[in-house]
Amino acid sequence: MTLLDSLKIAGQYCLPQHLLTRLVGKLAAAEAGLLTTWLIRQFIARFGIDMSEARFEDPAHYRTFNEFFTRQLKDGLRPIVADPRSLAMPVDGAVSQLGTIHEGRIVQAKGHDFSARELLGGDSTLAAPFQGGQFATIYLSPKDYHRIHMPLEGTLETMIHVPGDLFSVNPLTASHVPNLFARNERVVCLFRTELGPMALVLVGATIVASIETVWAGTVTPPAGKQIRRWDYSGEQAITLQKGQEMGLFKLGSTVVCLFPPQSIVFDEMLQPGSSTRMGTPFAQRC
Repeated sequence: MTLLDSLKIAGQYCLPQHLLTRLVGKLAAAEAGLLTTWLIRQFIARFGIDMSEARFEDPAHYRTFNEFFTRQLKDGLRPIVADPRSLAMPVDGAVSQLGTIHEGRIVQAKGHDFSARELLGGDSTLAAPFQGGQFATIYLSPKDYHRIHMPLEGTLETMIHVPGDLFSVNPLTASHVPNLFARNERVVCLFRTELGPMALVLVGATIVASIETVWAGTVTPPAGKQIRRWDYSGEQAITLQKGQEMGLFKLGSTVVCLFPPQSIVFDEMLQPGSSTRMGTPFAQRC
């Protein structure tokens, strides 16, 4: 690791992460007219965003930076894989890691792993069905489409908001901050599927000002210090179809997907560093 990289990592421990993130969130939500449009144009140029994919291509269409950042795509641009045995990729981004959950541990990066139990909010009962199963961690960069979609049909059973740190989740930080995805703020969504339980964990990060789901709206902020849990059953049960939107990030982050043992095999083309496109083949049912 270079000296500059070391300083970048050390600086994250010193930053007032939550204060900075909430401040950026307020700025991103502000309707600032020409200033907002200028900021959006600068962001597009800085990260090479292809606005031809957006439902609304003109930066001036967006009243706030958040509206731009959570922009929808043109209809049909991300077709959902039709094969009923295939799971659909949930996001645009890049694979950070994927593989087997071994002895309750999930690989974060070379030399680092973390506990599935901690990731899911500390509940051993929720983590147990994933022992020996499969995981995939997908990083969404600033240029990516930031809505999350269902890999397969699932019925929501539980949502948990776990307060935590707000370190960056880029590859550099993932390689050098221990326990990153189980220490950052996150929203855990647990679904019942034909394959058994499935977890989609939406991990917050520095300046990720909001995590939302389609059934609950904004889950965070506020953050607080206590774990919050919602259980859904009966008339509250929510079933989402394969490819249907389930949530979004305002200002980027990471999704961790967990599956039970002997349920899926990831697409053979996927490996750490692979680019992903929502709707393309993610895995095959066993």
